[in-house]
Amino acid sequence: MRLIKYIILISAAVLAGCSSLRLMPSDFSWPVESVIHVDNNGMAKEDRYAISFNAKPLYFTETGDSLAYLDRELRMIRDTLGYYYITGDKFKNVYVFTMGDGAFNIYNEISISDSGISKPVFNQRPPYIELVEGNKQYYLSNNGIENKEKK
Repeated sequence: MRLIKYIILISAAVLAGCSSLRLMPSDFSWPVESVIHVDNNGMAKEDRYAISFNAKPLYFTETGDSLAYLDRELRMIRDTLGYYYITGDKFKNVYVFTMGDGAFNIYNEISISDSGISKPVFNQRPPYIELVEGNKQYYLSNNGIENKEKK
């Protein structure tokens, strides 16, 4: 009888250790975009959210120029699911990243304009990220451009 109690107690402890804790619902979004200046070393740093990353590969991917980051700014926002959206002035694309293993990992590259975006601005429009360029508005999800009516 005593052995059965020990087996039950050990089994309960093992099962409790295997279960995962989930805190739901969670909202990872940033209320407004961050405008991040890229320094002379190619590092982009956002103090408000304690994020910094090397922006050189992003500029090289976008422009093909290894020095395109000099004296430039990036626009960045995070959606409710935790995806990061990054673009910049004259970019043709919006890049969607996930975070893992100490790096931003590309999730999607959303083509916006063949000639480049002029003065882009991000806004939260749950469940989307709104990209405004002049009088044009694009509603983005981590999968691409969405129809505003689609929910």
